[in-house]
Amino acid sequence: MAQKDPANLASHAELASVVEMSASPREIVDVPESLVVLTHDTELLQTLRAVATEHEISTVGAEADLAAHLLEDHAGVAVLDTAAVTSPIAQLADRLKSQFPDLVLVVAGNVSDQGLLTTQITRGTVYRFLHKPVSEQRVRLFVNAAWRRHGVEHAEIIEATASNLKKPVWVRPKGPTKSNLVWAGSAAGIVLAGAILFWFLTRPSETTAPAQPSVAGASQLPVSAPSNDAELEKLLARADDAFKRGALTTPAGENAVELYRQALQRKTDDPRAKIGLENVMRELLTSAEKALEDDKLEEASRLTELARSIQPDHVRVAFLTAQLGKQRERALLAQARAAAARGKVDEAIAVLDRASLTSGNTALVSEARNEIAAKKVDDRVTDFLRRATDRIRAGALVEPAQNNARFFIESARAIAPNDANVRQAQRQLADRVVTQARNAITAGNVDEADKWIAAAGDSGVSRDDITGLSRDAGRARIAARADAMAKLSQSFNQRLTQGRLVEPANDSAKFYLSQLTQAEATHPSTQLARQALGAKLLDEARSAVTKQDYAAARRWMSEARDVGVEESGTAAIERDIATAQARSRAANEVVSGNSLKRTRSVDPDYPEKARQANASGFVDLLYTVRADGTTGDITVVSAEPAGFFEDAALTAVRKWRYDPVIRDGRPVDQRVRIRIRFNMEK
Repeated sequence: MAQKDPANLASHAELASVVEMSASPREIVDVPESLVVLTHDTELLQTLRAVATEHEISTVGAEADLAAHLLEDHAGVAVLDTAAVTSPIAQLADRLKSQFPDLVLVVAGNVSDQGLLTTQITRGTVYRFLHKPVSEQRVRLFVNAAWRRHGVEHAEIIEATASNLKKPVWVRPKGPTKSNLVWAGSAAGIVLAGAILFWFLTRPSETTAPAQPSVAGASQLPVSAPSNDAELEKLLARADDAFKRGALTTPAGENAVELYRQALQRKTDDPRAKIGLENVMRELLTSAEKALEDDKLEEASRLTELARSIQPDHVRVAFLTAQLGKQRERALLAQARAAAARGKVDEAIAVLDRASLTSGNTALVSEARNEIAAKKVDDRVTDFLRRATDRIRAGALVEPAQNNARFFIESARAIAPNDANVRQAQRQLADRVVTQARNAITAGNVDEADKWIAAAGDSGVSRDDITGLSRDAGRARIAARADAMAKLSQSFNQRLTQGRLVEPANDSAKFYLSQLTQAEATHPSTQLARQALGAKLLDEARSAVTKQDYAAARRWMSEARDVGVEESGTAAIERDIATAQARSRAANEVVSGNSLKRTRSVDPDYPEKARQANASGFVDLLYTVRADGTTGDITVVSAEPAGFFEDAALTAVRKWRYDPVIRDGRPVDQRVRIRIRFNMEK
């Protein structure tokens, strides 16, 4: 909002009192409350309309429009469908609750979405989680409970507000006068503009790092098979213990960072040590983000520097460093505006000099300090705008902190809010930010576009332009995602057709299915790919069973389970393997030839050689009675005496026929052993 000139403090104080009255609890003005729903799910919306008949339902199609609806529709309860949310759901819930304390939040989504909101559900930021697809009975129960909860929270806030405010006498006027209408309209406009500006100032970009659990929470220590290196295992155990105790970087020699690094020096590729350091980074950065949220800048800076000492190039370290710079920049600007509003222009200039000259340019610092007393506000405004122009030409519109065009324009606006040149510079900055965002959207660089859209609110861009940019960025994101999914699906189908199901590891159907799942697990292309690959893997398993390669069959089934095939899909193949193995064992069992029914029997000829030698004896044979009743695979096991009767026995058995052996309702091969005796007739 524009700063007040010292000469007009009285009139602005009167306006502030009007704003304060306009911002009082809603019961005072008796405004009906509505149920605001952010969703694209027609089934969910129809169910809500069917059960929530006592309150007006306001539908929101885009997250960017949510804040305006919450303000304009006087929302008491909000239902957020995670499928329609673009920013991290946990951060959105925290932000809404901080901005609208008496708003009761109900979130609808799947089980994985609920896991992202554990902290918010536990502390009551999210009142209820509604699992999709929804049932009418459950929706009615949750909505009614939410309205009851809103009544309690709203009453508490009214009581707290009343105790902290002077006790004004509220007199309902008999009829609005023209001047009252003007004042009320102005006040309401200021409140609405201020709330919307607060929304965009505090709204994080989608690239903001998600909050992580604390050391005492759900952090997962690395789990892996122990090695044979006892010293390594001791180091890892001490490191894990230090991590659990919260001794991340101190004391020396017994903190998690040093111990995990010692473990890596001992074994450079040990995954447990690497994951351990990642966990330490996560805890430090999460604590830094929390300190930043609580406006504890020094603590946030200390934790960020600790994280930087562990992994300087970590993306969240860079992000936090930028956020710290922005927070400091905002604090300095607020300090300067406050000084200017009190008429202490020299103090404001001094604050801004210190902020804008922190780049280490001592000549500029000395010059500024020497000129502060003599310079007038117009001179400083000119200087700030000159610097802003230079930064615009250099492309430094919003970064780096305290040395960008936006900062210098805001510095000028802090001491001369009504200056025409300042307003023109702000319009120029807004146009450049919008252009950068549109160029990024056109180039398909949605992440870059999001950065510019996030900066737009602080750069004087209109709400309508921001809404349009957000809408266009959303469409570009959907188009980029669709294009990526199409390319992945094409690669998947090619590998599936080529039979490259699981190999090579980084260029197989299984690999591209994992990429599809990572991109969007519930997308129809992903689900169809999973079904197709699962069916192919099961076909390979059945083929291996037919070839009696049971080990290969089980490998294929394991791959099928990895891609999501349920146990019911592999159970039949497991039964086929068991049956085939049983048949094989049974077929390899040797039974007596006399236990089978012979349908054709041919007596062996008595060899002439044996007759002349007056020899008697026997031959033991092993053979197979085939499924068609014929004999085969005949071998001589033993003969007594050797060399007399073997050929005759073999010739006879080849001519024998049997009733087939029936097992599990069908004929099978059976191994048989028999002894044929040869005796001389007397």
